[in-house]
Amino acid sequence: MDVPTDPRPGDLPEPVALTAGDTDVGAHRWLPDGDHLVAVSAVHPGREEDLLRDAVVVDARPGADGPTAPRPLTDGAGTSTLAVDTVLPSADGRTLWMLASDQGPTRLEFVASQTGLFSLDLTAASPVPHRRTDVDAVDLVPGLLAVAGDEVLVADQRRGAVVLVALPADVAADVAPADAPTGRVLVDSPAVVQAVAAAPDGGRIVVTAAAPNSAGDVLAVDASSGTTTRLTDLSADLRATGRIRTPRELTATAPDGYPVHGWVALPDADRHGAGPHPVILMIHGGPYAQYTHALFDEVQVLAEAGYAVVYGNPRGSAGYGRAHGTAIQRAFGTVDTDDVLALLDAALADPGLALDADRTGVMGGSYGGYLTAWLTTRTQRFTAAVVERGFLDPVSFVGSSDIGWFFGLQYLGDNDTPDAAGALAAQSPMAHVGDVRTPTLVIHSENDWRCPVEQGQRWFVELKRRGVDTELLLFPGEGHELTRSGRPRHRVARFDHVLQWWSTRLPT
Repeated sequence: MDVPTDPRPGDLPEPVALTAGDTDVGAHRWLPDGDHLVAVSAVHPGREEDLLRDAVVVDARPGADGPTAPRPLTDGAGTSTLAVDTVLPSADGRTLWMLASDQGPTRLEFVASQTGLFSLDLTAASPVPHRRTDVDAVDLVPGLLAVAGDEVLVADQRRGAVVLVALPADVAADVAPADAPTGRVLVDSPAVVQAVAAAPDGGRIVVTAAAPNSAGDVLAVDASSGTTTRLTDLSADLRATGRIRTPRELTATAPDGYPVHGWVALPDADRHGAGPHPVILMIHGGPYAQYTHALFDEVQVLAEAGYAVVYGNPRGSAGYGRAHGTAIQRAFGTVDTDDVLALLDAALADPGLALDADRTGVMGGSYGGYLTAWLTTRTQRFTAAVVERGFLDPVSFVGSSDIGWFFGLQYLGDNDTPDAAGALAAQSPMAHVGDVRTPTLVIHSENDWRCPVEQGQRWFVELKRRGVDTELLLFPGEGHELTRSGRPRHRVARFDHVLQWWSTRLPT
């Protein structure tokens, strides 16, 4: 709709629908002509059976007959295998920049499918997307995309950091992804870039980024010099308490020689003594995600209570290349298990950390809940465990999770043949629940549609009826994101229960 230059109450025109039908249209941006938008939508016929999304054009000024269907710019109906996430036109409207991942021949191969930068020539009669970043080494954060003068700004996940990279916008269209320029790093590790915006001429760049001592601040970046100026200091009051514990980077070697990267956060020796300290191994969800350098409330709360926290990015995680991410496909509970235990053992073996190898716990959420539960089926070394919003039975998960039936089938394999059923059971905590002896707190949310509540309830019941020391904590009205965006009172209550559990099973 056209907005008046001097609007008054009641004078605003009625909004006009630009799209119709049963397809979602999102991530829209205006084209310079002011008559069209570019956006992302799954408009191809097979959209109910695959993960593809197209870049589309939407007419911003529909005629008397109403909105027209979005016109695809990429070819999900034909040869394209891209899931487009983010679109941004150049200032002259000739090029469309896209963040997208390749879903492979089956159009479902999302496991560690690296998000890359693509360009599309909007002046071509049949535009073809060209990948501008390496398909194996570069994994960009969806949604973080800006054009600054003759450069394109993206955020790359790298070894626990998210760095801001400026890539040249004039790369030849036929360049091989492996030969694509690596660009200029404008905001480097240990920063964790969260958002980016830029003036079209590239003179002004603003980002938000977290750091080991900051949950997130606004930074101004000078593109020519690379100088960064912090414009806010929102964590100053927290730092002023003197109680932020800065984690130390930790490296370990898995039994097969593979390097594993992580961190250890130690409690304040002035308040909790010199040790040896009890240790909690913390495992992230995903699995294709990464723990980062950013200030992390989970780690800080446990360290404040007197626990050393070991956490890292085992194989299956993001930020270390495609091969690292795909290493656990059809192999949950194998090398990922080796990697997290290698991190823990490396920390325990370091005399400078003063950790107590006889007092260790393990906790994790989502996939981290999976691996926590899995570890308790494999070993009795842990004093206690916390299994949160866990992915615990891949069989029932396929039919009940909102992530889609494809997730378990792509990661663990199908269950349609006797051989496949055996392979699936070999990766399933529920299939081995009878081996658990570790005291376990099960935490779940009643409205969790990602890892449905039946996963946690059944884990609790199976432990309870086998005589394992276990408790169940259920949160009403919360979903899978409780620990990140749940109601503040519920987040506080959860921390209270977690600390109470550890204080009785693993006292400091």
